[in-house]
Amino acid sequence: MNNPVVVGGMKIGGSNPLILIAGPCVIENEKHCLSMAGKLSRISESEGIGLIFKSSYDKANRMKLESFRGPGIKKGLSILKKVKKEFNLPVITDVHRESEVDDVAEVADIIQIPAFLCRQTDLLVKSAGTKKPLNIKKGQFVAPWDMKYIVEKAESAGNKNIIVTERGYSFGYNNLVCDIRSLCLLNSIGTPVVLDVTHSLQLPGGRSGSSGGQSVFIAPLARAGVASGCDAIFMEVHDNPGKAPCDGPNMLNIKYLPDLIKKLKDIDRIVKE
Repeated sequence: MNNPVVVGGMKIGGSNPLILIAGPCVIENEKHCLSMAGKLSRISESEGIGLIFKSSYDKANRMKLESFRGPGIKKGLSILKKVKKEFNLPVITDVHRESEVDDVAEVADIIQIPAFLCRQTDLLVKSAGTKKPLNIKKGQFVAPWDMKYIVEKAESAGNKNIIVTERGYSFGYNNLVCDIRSLCLLNSIGTPVVLDVTHSLQLPGGRSGSSGGQSVFIAPLARAGVASGCDAIFMEVHDNPGKAPCDGPNMLNIKYLPDLIKKLKDIDRIVKE
């Protein structure tokens, strides 16, 4: 049993109910971000599930130079502030540089370390030093049992509010595989464990310089993750994935989310009984 982390009055981990972390891959503009936050807020209320809103102000690791990255830190954090104020939602966003950490900590309820940067010691320690909850995504190149050393880096800053996220493992070129055993192995570290369903279904670089994806497997993978005891499900959702500037092929169309939540809650209830 791991130790829960408190975010926005919700407890992630332990025997507490499943939490949903959801939102579009990147902040496209203020209108769309607020619209998505509103839709997700209404769904979370109607389905009775705790929600943390996610979106990135900068996708700094895109394959092509000309790929859409987002509005940048200043505008992006301003939009996330509006999400918090208008919908009373906790927010999570990722940070790529040490110089951004303090600004992000003023807005984000959880600071997220991207998978590609999970071993960057200075970024981890600086982010953990804010004492904000930290969500560390397991790199596609990192074995689950080695995440304990990465967690120890963060805890060295005096922060015990650490969460780890499984998001798939590199399996040949342009492919990821999600090993469900990883959730059990990560849980043994003692932190809450999240399954990032949609990023686990990416096909990195699989579309001639941009990522493909297999959104058809979102529901079965999510069900398997909750059945294996993960504490939260991370999903990128969109109202029109086919038009999304980033991660469209592996995002869930928001119209399918309520039905999936019902199933996941039922599974979570059985597991925790």
